[in-house]
Amino acid sequence: MVHPSGSEPEPRSGTPDDDVWLARAVDVATRNVADGGGPFGAVVVRAGAEVVAAGNRVTRDLDPTAHAEVVAIRAACRALNTFSLAGTTLYASCEPCPLCVAAALWARVDRVVFAANRNDADEAGFDDREFYELFARDRSTWPSPVTEHRIPGAEEPFAAWQAHATRAGY
Repeated sequence: MVHPSGSEPEPRSGTPDDDVWLARAVDVATRNVADGGGPFGAVVVRAGAEVVAAGNRVTRDLDPTAHAEVVAIRAACRALNTFSLAGTTLYASCEPCPLCVAAALWARVDRVVFAANRNDADEAGFDDREFYELFARDRSTWPSPVTEHRIPGAEEPFAAWQAHATRAGY
């Protein structure tokens, strides 16, 4: 089967449960559009049960970081009273953008499984693919400069962290 973008889809892998949870994420995304959000949904699952489901809230909340995956990760951490989502799977209606992939990695989810891909998002007018390509380029070519400007004492927060006897490692 050829993908509408003209490329071959990636081979299917996973479990029947993946189909169920991905369908839930797609449903959340579709409903989210009617609720004023973007066409993205995410579900966090632990031990075969839904922890939370969330839709993209970027335009509704005027928050460029309120992607469905980030909203779901934040809510799951609150629901489970932890900053580590080890032991969970994040299901997304679409391939997570670099922001969301990074959030999932920081949250320590066991797996990320997605339905549609960056080409589908691109065809709908979303620039996820551009960000993936941006990170592969030299920073000097980026539209917004990201530069180091070291000042005296720049390392002091890390020294304070290392000296803090009751710090929670992550």
